[in-house]
Amino acid sequence: MTMIGVWALIIYLVVIIGWCAVIKRSVGEAMILGFIAAILFAGKDILTVGWSSLYDALTDQIVYSTMIFVFMGFLLEKAGVMEKLINLLNSVLGGVKGGPAYVSTLASASLGSVVHNQAAISATVGAVTIPWMTRSNMDKGRAASLIAGNGGMGITFPFSASMFALVGSTTVSSILNVNDLIVPLIFGGLWCVLHRLIVTFIFVRQSRMEAESAENRMSFGPSFRQGWSTLSIFVGVGIPLLLTVGPLYRALSSWSGTDLSKEINIVLWIPVVLVLLGLLLGSKRLPRSPGGWKELILESVPRFTTVGITVLFGFAGANALATTGLSDQLTGLLSEMHLPLWLLAILVGVIVIAVAAPLSSTATMAAVGTVGVVTLVSAGVPAPTAAVATLIFSSCEAAVPPGGPPLYVACGIANVNPIQQFTRMMLYYALPLLAIGVLVILGVLPV
Repeated sequence: MTMIGVWALIIYLVVIIGWCAVIKRSVGEAMILGFIAAILFAGKDILTVGWSSLYDALTDQIVYSTMIFVFMGFLLEKAGVMEKLINLLNSVLGGVKGGPAYVSTLASASLGSVVHNQAAISATVGAVTIPWMTRSNMDKGRAASLIAGNGGMGITFPFSASMFALVGSTTVSSILNVNDLIVPLIFGGLWCVLHRLIVTFIFVRQSRMEAESAENRMSFGPSFRQGWSTLSIFVGVGIPLLLTVGPLYRALSSWSGTDLSKEINIVLWIPVVLVLLGLLLGSKRLPRSPGGWKELILESVPRFTTVGITVLFGFAGANALATTGLSDQLTGLLSEMHLPLWLLAILVGVIVIAVAAPLSSTATMAAVGTVGVVTLVSAGVPAPTAAVATLIFSSCEAAVPPGGPPLYVACGIANVNPIQQFTRMMLYYALPLLAIGVLVILGVLPV
């Protein structure tokens, strides 16, 4: 059996990690080189595959929404909106040791159970809590890592696009009904929330975050009078959500005869709405002349450079890898092995996590998720358990080099280098999630 897809994935990751970690160049350059390495495996079709992969990335809404997320955080900061909102939140929770970090984690879990999109979760929660955490003594790198790692919780709850990509496949749908997965996936998601709370506790201790003394934080009355209008940010987040999830969505979809969840892209509209709110709430502090706006926009450009190149060529590289037949090759490779369950579980986890590094969680499920589930079921693992573990593995989208949009969104908000966060992301997120998935497969963590 030809293994060109497997070799393409290995070379792709080696080029990116080597360029960043060994040669110590920028992650943006690494993603461009990774893309070039991936299209080389197309042989005589290199130009066709290269152009189509790049064109699909250029026209992908997530690439543009990521840029808007980055500008959103910059604008809310410059407009003074974040300062007022943080003062308000601090007046309520600043007296709790590590309060901002725990609020961030629980908010990500709550939003993730509804939104399921890692980039949207990271941007929405990160815009508010990254500045709040750094003000409370957590360094920017840990704050960005916490936000990016927490974003993955959206994959481990029903009803994410990744779940439907997995269960909706012909291979898995024949052995697993979606209704049989809901309760096990809720329990799997709760194990992941517990893991995130433990990581949050460790980050709080490492940062030596302390409860902010009363004299160093504004009392509730003055902070509410100054910042009550900033609470409209949560309303801004809620509008796209209400139109795409829940009873209002169902009522409007039924009335209009249109599925609004397919017409409204929340990953795009959440940052757009928040940018508009930032312009409204921060009108007094924002420029009033074309020259002032030009200066403000030029000031924001450095935040876009690394994020934009990385996300664009990350998507292009993922598109190129998808043309190599990677999924079928991994299926054949695993079917030829006869391993004990614990070792098979680790191997499936490593493969899914490795593929999740360049691909999104949904694309990972389409590429190798079905392979993992069928392999585990063949080894005697119940189908719902196998699916839960595979989704847990795939939630490492931001935790393994070259990483995904959640990490670049979080680092864009925190204004830190994404590549410098990968060691922490691997240690505190990728490896523990691998362990959680394996323990779920072995029945140690019940679902």
